[in-house]
Amino acid sequence: MSSRIKLHRDGPEFSRLVWGAFRIADNPETSGIASIARTVDTCLDAGITTIDHADIYGGYRVEALFGEMLATRPDLRNRIELVTKCGIALTSAARPEHRVKHYNSTAEHIRRSLENSLSNLKTDHVDLLLLHRPDPLLDAGEVAGVLEALVAEGKTRAVGVSNYTPSQIALLQSKLNIPLVANQIELSVSHTQPLTDGTLDDCQRLGIAPMAWSPLGGGRLFDKEKGNPKLVELLTRLAEKYGVPGAGTVALAWLLRLPSKPLPIIGSTDPERVRALSRAGEIAFDLQDWFQVLEVARGRPVA
Repeated sequence: MSSRIKLHRDGPEFSRLVWGAFRIADNPETSGIASIARTVDTCLDAGITTIDHADIYGGYRVEALFGEMLATRPDLRNRIELVTKCGIALTSAARPEHRVKHYNSTAEHIRRSLENSLSNLKTDHVDLLLLHRPDPLLDAGEVAGVLEALVAEGKTRAVGVSNYTPSQIALLQSKLNIPLVANQIELSVSHTQPLTDGTLDDCQRLGIAPMAWSPLGGGRLFDKEKGNPKLVELLTRLAEKYGVPGAGTVALAWLLRLPSKPLPIIGSTDPERVRALSRAGEIAFDLQDWFQVLEVARGRPVA
């Protein structure tokens, strides 16, 4: 059962595990209204109440699919927290005006993107709006102005960033009168760079609980050709030791042990898988077990 945590002292309270809706447009079995509702109900039963979106997911289709489901189940809106992201502009049939993939962090685009997301999601607000990627053309003062306005208008309850470095966060925060309450980053047992590149240090300093995308390595962790079989073997043994189902549950528990208190974003639409992963919070990770996982993940002991 997932617990709850405040992203920031002045930020929203989210479930410790987050469900990412990015895959629901991948095939007919997961994109139907009944299937989406069933997955959300499974998440809620497991204590997972926070749903992660982005305008671009599914070729700009995921938010609308989720909104169609919410229109049939309006009871769900007050039981969940919605996160969305903006700023990436994909070349897509849904956006014929885009000649090349690029970033757009203009105030006009941020406002239009959020308003489109609200329309697609069939809601009057999201709980958190994130800037999806750092943009070399971002004007921090302009962006700060539109983010503050969107919060003041009630269209989003809080704002944050995704994939930002500490210096990029510091620049934007220097222009803001409200806090950036989140940084959504890639973090997993197979991507441990944020432990040493200053990203998680900065989150602790700012009192931000980072959101972790691809917390199971995007499935690469368990890929027989591209994965790390020694790491999977270790995680499987630890799953038996701690009495939880599967290596993936232990991989999430390993992240939960970090003092920055990350919120892993899981993307499974399999009810049994969701229930299994939701048990990650049951593990009280032994200190030496934690470092053994790090050693096997990196292929070397700590210095």
